[in-house]
Amino acid sequence: MTKLTLGPIAYHWSAEARRDFYARIADEAPVDEVYLGEVICSKRAPFHEADLPATIERLEAAGKTVILSTLAEVMLKRERKATADIAAMDAPEIEINNAAGLYERGHRSHRIGPFMNAYNEATIAWMAGQGATHVCLPAELPAEAIAVATGAARALGLGVEMQVFGRAPLAVSARCYHARAHGRTKDNCQFVCEEDPDGMPLRTRDNRPVLRVNGIQTQSESYVDLLPETAQIVAAGVTHLRLMPQAVDMVGVAGLFRAVLDGTLAVPEADARLAALCEGTDLSNGFYHGAAGYRRIALAAPA
Repeated sequence: MTKLTLGPIAYHWSAEARRDFYARIADEAPVDEVYLGEVICSKRAPFHEADLPATIERLEAAGKTVILSTLAEVMLKRERKATADIAAMDAPEIEINNAAGLYERGHRSHRIGPFMNAYNEATIAWMAGQGATHVCLPAELPAEAIAVATGAARALGLGVEMQVFGRAPLAVSARCYHARAHGRTKDNCQFVCEEDPDGMPLRTRDNRPVLRVNGIQTQSESYVDLLPETAQIVAAGVTHLRLMPQAVDMVGVAGLFRAVLDGTLAVPEADARLAALCEGTDLSNGFYHGAAGYRRIALAAPA
């Protein structure tokens, strides 16, 4: 059965907001697996890492599998140490998002996160040889490439995951534009990113929203929405569908994807409800259809 997963929180939510969020996910969200950990900025980790044991315990008690994710960018000694500490763990499973994590993990089993660019068969085969048991494909891959990559991964016995909801992760940088936009440096950011729990909007000179900034990360302005394409994605062999946490009702989002997967709600009705939950934010599926990522491509009606 196709599994529904919840990716790691990308934003600097307060410790209280995270506790409340994961309590509700544990009790109400129909997801099978939950990724935890700080992926974007190592400076944020101390605010919530003390809650990790209790969060893991609660999620596992609710029957959900927990995976710990490593940082997407490793530049400092503390970031190397944080990555090494996670890589040394035997349980829970870990997801590696940076080559430093591969070095620290050795050939022990692990998952590959979306920041590792598993774009093609050769890369996936190499990753499997390093101990990967599961790959999350980059969000910008079109359907044809997804099918090829998935076929290669499945032939090697790997699980395959792809993001089907939430802002697309486009890039990470050594610099923090979030801090710079407020006249601060990366080292003296004063955690200004906490003021933007769904990312800081960037607009063009004619005032059109174009991107979101999240610390050192650049994201799409729109939420990726591949709910209408779910059947095609599952048919291609993808085993896990990832929902990225956003400042919307994620229990409701998960419920709609689960209903479509289970065949208890028609896609048009589910997608209309999803749009209502995300009111004020555009939905997009351009990457999947080989078009500009921000575009919304309507599916052709069945013959």
